[in-house]
Amino acid sequence: MPLFANTPVEKMTKPYPRRWWALLVLCLSLLIVVMANTSLIVAAPDMTKDLGLSSSDLQWVIDGYTVPYAALMLVLGAIGDKYSRRGALVVGLLIFAGGSVTGSVVDETSLVITARAIMGVGAAVVMPATLSLLVGMFPRAERAKAITAWSATSGLAIAAGPLTAGWLLEDHAWGSTFLMNVPVAVAGVVGALLLVPPSKAEGMGRIDYVGGLLSIVSVGSLVYATIEGPHFGWGAAPITAAVVAGAGLPAFVAWELRHPNPMLNVRKFAERPFSGSMLAVLFFFFGTFGSIYYSTQFLQFVLGYDALETGVRLLPLAGAVFGGAVVTAKLTPKLGVKAVVGIGMVLGTVGVLLLTQVDKGSTYTDFLPAMLLLGFAIGLSLSPATDTIMGSFPESELGVGGGANDTALELGGSLGIAVLGSLLATSYKDKLTDLVGGHLPAAAADTAKDSVGGGLAVAEQVARTPGGGARQAQALVDAVHESFAHAIAHTSLVGGLIMAAGTVIVIAVLPGRERTGKNRQEEEEETADPSKKTETVGTA
Repeated sequence: MPLFANTPVEKMTKPYPRRWWALLVLCLSLLIVVMANTSLIVAAPDMTKDLGLSSSDLQWVIDGYTVPYAALMLVLGAIGDKYSRRGALVVGLLIFAGGSVTGSVVDETSLVITARAIMGVGAAVVMPATLSLLVGMFPRAERAKAITAWSATSGLAIAAGPLTAGWLLEDHAWGSTFLMNVPVAVAGVVGALLLVPPSKAEGMGRIDYVGGLLSIVSVGSLVYATIEGPHFGWGAAPITAAVVAGAGLPAFVAWELRHPNPMLNVRKFAERPFSGSMLAVLFFFFGTFGSIYYSTQFLQFVLGYDALETGVRLLPLAGAVFGGAVVTAKLTPKLGVKAVVGIGMVLGTVGVLLLTQVDKGSTYTDFLPAMLLLGFAIGLSLSPATDTIMGSFPESELGVGGGANDTALELGGSLGIAVLGSLLATSYKDKLTDLVGGHLPAAAADTAKDSVGGGLAVAEQVARTPGGGARQAQALVDAVHESFAHAIAHTSLVGGLIMAAGTVIVIAVLPGRERTGKNRQEEEEETADPSKKTETVGTA
C-alpha cells in the first residue's frame, strides 16, 4: 500500500480500505473548527482585560469568525467539488492555521478581529470538505455510522474547547488559545495527504458564480444584521444589511430557479426530508448554542469558576453527546429519521426550559440536567438530520450539500447567540435597574448594566472606596447575580418556546416511516442496479 493516498475515490472499484483512519483526520479537522468558537468563551475575560475590549469589541472578536464562516461555506463547498475536495481541506487548514498564528501575536482589537475573520475563511473551506470527503469515501451502508462519528465530534468540541483553553490559561496568556489550533491543523494536513484519498465531482460543469455571489452577500448580510442589530441597536449599518439580505435572498432563489447549473438547487426545499432536516439543524442550534453561551457565563461570573474549572464542568455535556450518538445509531434504522429527530428536539426543548428554574442561589448541579439533556439531544438528532441532508445531493454536489448543512448549523447558532444574547442583556439591564435604581453614579450604572462582567467590575471599584464600600459592593454583587439569574430564566423561557414551535414545525414537515421505507427500497435497487440511481436520496 503506498505511503500517500493518491488514487481518486472515483477510480476505486471497492471501498477505500483506510477510510476509518481517514475519518479520524476529518474529525480532527472538524474539531478545531468548532473549538475555535467554544475555546473563546473562557478566554474572553482575559482578552477583555488585556485589550480593554468594550462589549461591542468582544462581540466582534467572537463574531468576526462567524460572518465569513457562514457566508462562504456554500460557494467554497462547490469549488471543492469542482477542483479537489482534499485540496480544499488542506488549503482550508493552512488558512486556519495562518489566522491562528496571527491572532496569537497581535495586540490590537482590530487585528484580533481580522485574524478571527481569516480563521473563519479557513473554517468555511474545511467544514464542507470534511462532509463531502466523508460521504465520498464511505459506501452507503456505512455512511450513517460515519456521519454519527462526525456529529459526535462537534459535541466533543463544545467541551474540549473550554477545557483545553482553560488548561492553557492556567499558565499562559490568551494568545495560547489561538496557538493550540496550529499543531492540530498541521497534523490534519499531514494526515489528509497520507490517509484521505483525492476526490472531486465528475461532469460538474461550470460553477454558478453569480449565484455564489448572491449567496455570499445575502447570508453574510443576514448574519451581520442578526449580530449587530439586536446587540447594539438598529442603526444605519444593520438596517442596510437587513435590507440587502431581504432583497438578496429572493434574488438568489430567482436566479437559481432559472440557472441550468445552479449553485444550490433550491427546488430541494420542496422535498420534505431535506427541508425538514435543514429546519431541524437550524432550530436545534438556535436553542442549544444560545443556552450554552449564557450558562457558561453563569458558571464563570456568578459561581466564580475559572477557565479550567468551567471547561471541566462542561465535560458531562460531551459525554451526553456520545451517549446520544450511540443511541441514534441503534434507533434511527428502527424508528426512522422523523421519530428520532423529533425526540431529540423535544429533549433539547426540555433542556432549555429547565434553565427557567435558575435563580441567584443556583449551583452547578442545577445546570447539570439541562446540559445532559442538551448534549444527549445533539448526539441523537444531528446525525440523522445531517445524513438526510447529505443524502439529498448527488455525488457531484457533496461539497454543496456539506455547505448547506453547515450553513444551517452556523446560521442557527448565530441567531441563537444574537437573539437570545440580546434578550438576555435587555432582561439583565431592566432587572438591575429595578434593584439598584439611582444608587450608583450615572457612568458606573451604565457600566454595571452593560453586562454581568461590567457589574462585577463596578462592585470591585465600589469595594475600594472608603467608608462602607464593602457593604455597598456586596449589595451590588447580589443585585448583579440576581439580575443575571433572572435574565437566564426569562431568556430560557423564550428560547424554549421558540424551540417548541420549531419542534412542531419539523415534525410536521419531515415525512413518516412510509416514505422512509420507500426510499430505503429505492437505495437497495440502486445498489443492485446503478443505472437506477436518482439524484435525491431520502431519509434512509
